[in-house]
Amino acid sequence: MDPRPFTMCRRLLAASFALALAGVVNAQTTLPPPGQPLKKGTPNTFEIIGNSLVSAQQLFLGTEDKVYFVDKVEANPTPINNHPAWGSEWALASNTQRPQEVVTNSFCAGGNVLGNGTWINVGGNQAVQWGGEPAATQDGTAAPYFNVDGRTSIRLLNTCDDGNCDWVLSPVPSEQRWYPTLETLQDGSIIILGGCKNGGYVNDRFQDNPTYQFFPPRGDGVSIPSPILQTTLPANLYPLTWLLPSGNLLIQSNWATVLLNLDTNKETALDNIPDAVRVYPASAGTIMLPLTPANNYTATVLFCGGSNIETDRWLAPDFHPPTYPASASCVKLTPDQSQSYEKEDSLPQSRVMVSMIFLPDGKIVALGGGQLGTAGYGNTTWAIGHSYGDRPVYKPALYDPAAPAGSKWSTDGLQDSTVARMYHSSSVLLPDGSVMVSGSNPNPDYTVGPDVVYPTEYRTEQWYPSWYNDRRPEPQGLLSQYSYGGPAFDVTLDSEDLGGDVENVKTAVVSIIRPGFSTHNMNMGQRYVQLDSTYTAYADNNTAVLHVSQLPPNPAIIAPGPALIFVTVKGVPSIGKMVMLGSGQIGAQPVLAKADLKPSEIVPKTETGKTRSSAGNAAVGSYQVSAFSLVSVVAAFVAAAVFGS
Repeated sequence: MDPRPFTMCRRLLAASFALALAGVVNAQTTLPPPGQPLKKGTPNTFEIIGNSLVSAQQLFLGTEDKVYFVDKVEANPTPINNHPAWGSEWALASNTQRPQEVVTNSFCAGGNVLGNGTWINVGGNQAVQWGGEPAATQDGTAAPYFNVDGRTSIRLLNTCDDGNCDWVLSPVPSEQRWYPTLETLQDGSIIILGGCKNGGYVNDRFQDNPTYQFFPPRGDGVSIPSPILQTTLPANLYPLTWLLPSGNLLIQSNWATVLLNLDTNKETALDNIPDAVRVYPASAGTIMLPLTPANNYTATVLFCGGSNIETDRWLAPDFHPPTYPASASCVKLTPDQSQSYEKEDSLPQSRVMVSMIFLPDGKIVALGGGQLGTAGYGNTTWAIGHSYGDRPVYKPALYDPAAPAGSKWSTDGLQDSTVARMYHSSSVLLPDGSVMVSGSNPNPDYTVGPDVVYPTEYRTEQWYPSWYNDRRPEPQGLLSQYSYGGPAFDVTLDSEDLGGDVENVKTAVVSIIRPGFSTHNMNMGQRYVQLDSTYTAYADNNTAVLHVSQLPPNPAIIAPGPALIFVTVKGVPSIGKMVMLGSGQIGAQPVLAKADLKPSEIVPKTETGKTRSSAGNAAVGSYQVSAFSLVSVVAAFVAAAVFGS
């Protein structure tokens, strides 16, 4: 067999890979240093910052300045194109909004962001009329809403800051899915899991879609059956799913848990989850704990709250959810290391529909939800209005992963909200470290009035952490794009950043957060990764240089795509800057070896009061060398591929 075609193919692949690496290097420009928050806020409190144009059933941060809202088809007061708006954009700096056309009915869709930065919103409901009842036609011609069936829709949005971006419909449809989960994979593509075809409080075998598919499509595009989704009816909607550092997926549905190997499509059973059902509509708070150098980037997933409901009770005639107590149980699982759950400190209050949001200091804030019932709504005699949940929880709680057992949760000093955040509420981290909280609508349509217990909610809050008004670090040298492995880069901190004390450099942490796509108290794709770093600090002038690794050389630790980067000193984070992780493309990500970091050092004071070199010059010089080194690696790689055998 003639080896020349294979040799040429290998050389072309190698050259393409090298060009991808070079593309990452060329994009690794230095960002302007982050500044201070644009406004003050009262720490540990909620502030109502305005009314949203649509109710926030789905919510995500698209740029440093823009938050996007997506709602179901209903009679929101704001119009667009001769019908009520079901999507909007909120500009944080100006506190202004504009309505958006969402194309088709996105009621109970799932979402996430692709590796190239495009946001994706999948599935939804059929076209509806007043009260959420089926419309006479499904093609957008029926009054009063003139909406289109969204159950097979894949909606795409390239976010912007100029007010000219809108949702478009992918020509490639999804299978019919209501309540699907989306997770971004290590190549920047999306896996779409589960859902039902027509909706309802829980799923059933006549409408179940216990499969998964990919976007962009893989192979012949045919969906793949999932045994865990086939065997966990009726509580298998919005299956709780995480990409693990091993490359496997953790899937939790009803009481069952599996690892899914996407190379073989084989599921391996882990232990059942204890104490409570965590998946929708029991709707526990769930989050992957921070991935750090200290834990060797090992994934542990935390589950808190939910409801202890046996499988045969969901559809029992005497099951009345608003009378059923929520759980306070928290458990955690480290699935790449163990098949068994561990008990964790319980929530301060029992909760369903609780959102768990990463803060840039590594803590997690739990927001909203209720102490009774489940997610869902309906026209039943025992519902609270229409709501299947009751007794709102107004007080937030903070979880500290680093705290000792028995003291991980705290509510000390945290003030209550004044807004009940029940079914269809959402929360998302903002670049200034505060959290936007909006929505709550356990109703079939727009429902407001003085006698409505849980109305369609438009009041939008900002929750401020304890350090919100503190002077923020303004690090210099952060990059706009990050590779998986590769040369280290330097970040400089001045005396103000270190609070005038060089010893504070020992507390400095560089972290990257994907805020995720928030819906139904989940943030699909939310993740926190701490970059490895050391320091050279100068006692003479209380300045320092952080020597920072790129992303860990494994895209499964944090998937490619947009994210926020923060530098935290003595527990106070900088303003987050939006950056790109990986190549900015969908496809296999270039991976390099992790560079060695200089040992940490505090250069003592000199007799003359001058350090050996200024911190700023050291940082600039180091980055230039690092970038040059990577270009050299790419050039050598190309040369070896083209001229080698």
